[in-house]
Amino acid sequence: MDTRQDDLRRDLDATLQARKELGPEYESELVDSFLARIDARLDARVERRVAERLGPAEGYGRPGYGPRRFGRRSATRLPIVSLVLGIPLSAIAAESGGFLGLLVCWGGIVGVNVSSALAERIQEQRGAAAPKSDWDR
Repeated sequence: MDTRQDDLRRDLDATLQARKELGPEYESELVDSFLARIDARLDARVERRVAERLGPAEGYGRPGYGPRRFGRRSATRLPIVSLVLGIPLSAIAAESGGFLGLLVCWGGIVGVNVSSALAERIQEQRGAAAPKSDWDR
């Protein structure tokens, strides 16, 4: 744990030094970058702990399989939620934009569903391996 804390401390020191050199104009970008690295580190730690708790029973621990952010149930949830939300969205779009608004509304719903299905398929083809962080050494 000391090496991770040392890495975090070094990264924070580097961020503070960069802030001194670049000035306050870049402060928000530097803070966002630092927080993104901390967030990635926490995500990796949480996924590792979930994998340890679930073990091989849920597909963890087998070669080529890693923690998935979306389960099989989510593949059916999005289309159902899209259809349920599509009804009021259709009414709003038809009222506001007429037939063109309705087409745009359903085009967006179809686009979200298609992109979700493609992302799930790509994730399955890649083996859904858990992303590793630079901080886990």
